[in-house]
Amino acid sequence: MTQDRSTPPLGATVTDDGIRFAVWSGAAERIWVSVFDADGKAETARLEMPRRKDGVFALEVTGLSEGTRYGFRADGSYAPDDGLWFDPDKLLVDPYARRLDRPYRYDGRLASPRGQGGDSAGLMPKAVAETLPIVPHAAPAFRPGGLIYEVPVRAFTMRHPDVPKRLRGTIRALAEPAIIAHLLKMGVSAVELMPVTATMDERHLPRLGLTNAWGYNPVTFMALDPRLAPGGMADLSETTAALHAAGIGVILDLVFNHTAESDEFGPTLSLRGLDNGAYYRPAVDDPGRYANDTGTGNTLACDHPVARELVLDSLRHFIVHAGIDGFRFDLAPVLGRVDGEFRTDAPLLRAMRQDPVIGDRVLIAEPWDIGHNGYRLGGFPQEFLEWNDRYRDDVRRFWRGDRGIVGALATRLAGSSDSFGGGAQTRTVNFIAAHDGMTVADLVRYERKHNEANGEHNHDGHNENFSWNNGVEGESGDPEIVAERNRDIRALLATLFASRGAIMLTAGDEFGRSQRGNNNAYAQDNELTWLDWAERDVALEDFVAELGRLRRQVPALAQVDFLRGSAFDGAQVADVEWLTEAGRAMGDANWHEPDRHRLTLVLGNGAAEGGRLAVMINGARRDLNFALPARPAFEWRQAMNGSHRAAGRFAVPARSVSFAIERPAADSQGDQP
Repeated sequence: MTQDRSTPPLGATVTDDGIRFAVWSGAAERIWVSVFDADGKAETARLEMPRRKDGVFALEVTGLSEGTRYGFRADGSYAPDDGLWFDPDKLLVDPYARRLDRPYRYDGRLASPRGQGGDSAGLMPKAVAETLPIVPHAAPAFRPGGLIYEVPVRAFTMRHPDVPKRLRGTIRALAEPAIIAHLLKMGVSAVELMPVTATMDERHLPRLGLTNAWGYNPVTFMALDPRLAPGGMADLSETTAALHAAGIGVILDLVFNHTAESDEFGPTLSLRGLDNGAYYRPAVDDPGRYANDTGTGNTLACDHPVARELVLDSLRHFIVHAGIDGFRFDLAPVLGRVDGEFRTDAPLLRAMRQDPVIGDRVLIAEPWDIGHNGYRLGGFPQEFLEWNDRYRDDVRRFWRGDRGIVGALATRLAGSSDSFGGGAQTRTVNFIAAHDGMTVADLVRYERKHNEANGEHNHDGHNENFSWNNGVEGESGDPEIVAERNRDIRALLATLFASRGAIMLTAGDEFGRSQRGNNNAYAQDNELTWLDWAERDVALEDFVAELGRLRRQVPALAQVDFLRGSAFDGAQVADVEWLTEAGRAMGDANWHEPDRHRLTLVLGNGAAEGGRLAVMINGARRDLNFALPARPAFEWRQAMNGSHRAAGRFAVPARSVSFAIERPAADSQGDQP
């Protein structure tokens, strides 16, 4: 056994002679590393780690090898009212753990006061020391303007008939030929994996017989959940390589805003037991309670240098060892809070952009939390894309039939310059539905949320979903109602694919997934959320695939420059025209018609041959004829099934979106682009 070396990397580093352990704490008086047997059950050694002047406790233990299971214990003052939680009976997971030997399981004894709960080692997973290969650094496979496909990893393949049973519900299932074929059919640019790091159930779920199905409750930030990645980081790295080979990027949804240690009544698992005051932000004037900008009990102190470096090291970990293309940050304002206030130039946000490893990755913010001034849409640095809930709500309201909404719809279609107008390009991530909320299919089936299965008496989840049911709440066997719902689903999805900026589709919405009106299905790890591939709506899936093909083939649809409404850079036509169904320019009176639900968007340079693309939106409840502006030597042609041309006009069915492409007249044979 030897003493610490100069500037040791945190975590467990396998050396030629053994393993070097290092962990930081600014408040602990003593820290030990506990070493366990191959089963992770018997503690075979408890070795005290000397403290350096920089707060790092480090020790190299000779004779240990890769695969060693370990944890930390810390001692110091135990005064929860002062924010001090030191308890050597609590085995703590290394914040830099790269792999765990088993999943986290909630147990009330993990939250017991010092001296009352006994040793927690038997209740805790053990970190596993390992050396990971390095993946060559390459440019991200995703570019703004592409299609992001949000994937709940477990639910995505649990019922897929073409995925081997042993792989269902795991990261490796995403590399299966049937899955990649589906992603390519939809035109997916990047999959966005909902959290795959190890998670723990919220403390109220076990007594309800429920399990966290989404993963937004981490303990540590690097180790993958053994249920999703039984092979550890190799599962993610090799799956990413397979997706990259198909031209598909991989974005990880990560949670750096809170941990499963929760509020002052939560379990002591890692950061709380090592240095609670450094890693978490306390409530104002009460160090014994936590700031709760997340609604989950605690808030990570991302303005503390050590917490900040932990986040950065976690991002580098996934890039260097798995080749990840980018990250989506849950409740991202927390990452930019300094002394509780959000700042665009916050040290962590600035460090991400300037870091030589992280700086070229795709960075996506969920730009809101529930803290003070927590709604920050459009407020992140220019390098960040942002989830756009205003897009979601305005598109839903238009198709629900709300009055006076056509102008808002046009703003959303054009990239939301009201939120992102600070640069030349939009930073929006447009979506109709996401994991949180109703599915696209449920938007047109349910006017109200139906969350009774969550065990909270339907009090959880958003009350306002801007949804409608077409006359009957829930499922219906009425053919007319079914037809109306199918039409509305197609209209919503077509609007999404016609929108400027990145677009996001949640897995299963392309074939009509339903959660029976549950808009907060985080605790439903069962057939309510598992995608039903056998009963999917293949006709709807084919329609979405056609939308994806059109978006890929028509350059104007995937561009992210803000629309100017005039010709520029030598172009012969304006980059956008807003027209009535009669083919005339929308005037001020048209924009302010309270009951106007018709609009044509004409994009210049829509086709490779120099023609334009027309998006004809008929939100009325009757079929309408749409006229399009003619140009010499060009002719409008139908771009997708669903409308037909007659006498220079296009018949657009009620509550639908139709597309037409302008082609040179000499190339007017056929109806497809």
